[in-house]
Amino acid sequence: MIRTILLGCVSVLFCAGASALAAPVKFHASMTPGAEVPPPDTAGTGTADASYDPATHILTYTVTFNGLSGPATMAHFHGPAAAGANAGVEVKLGLSPKSPIKGSTKLTDAQAKELEAGLWYANVHTAKNPKGELRGQLEETK
Repeated sequence: MIRTILLGCVSVLFCAGASALAAPVKFHASMTPGAEVPPPDTAGTGTADASYDPATHILTYTVTFNGLSGPATMAHFHGPAAAGANAGVEVKLGLSPKSPIKGSTKLTDAQAKELEAGLWYANVHTAKNPKGELRGQLEETK
């Protein structure tokens, strides 16, 4: 009986330790016009903050922006691409979005690996800058 209880306690501690290893991973991007490829002439700024939970594969995000040349027409997370390179859309953040954009989405294993490798960026588009007005590379924060 005591052996069964001890084994149960060890199992609980092991599982608790395993879930602690799967703690959410935080990401941040400072979004600027200069990070766009090519960079537009605008004074807008923004940020993207995200949290990825490896246990559930859920990415939760908040994207803020201001000072754009006009209303935002769309926003996305793109990848895989290093800073200075362009890539396709991975996650749509909305058409005609208003700041702040808040949401969550489930990532595939491949998307999670790209994100964790620093190969995703956030950007916001406007009518004047349809290829992108603001961009920032998502980097893991400690």
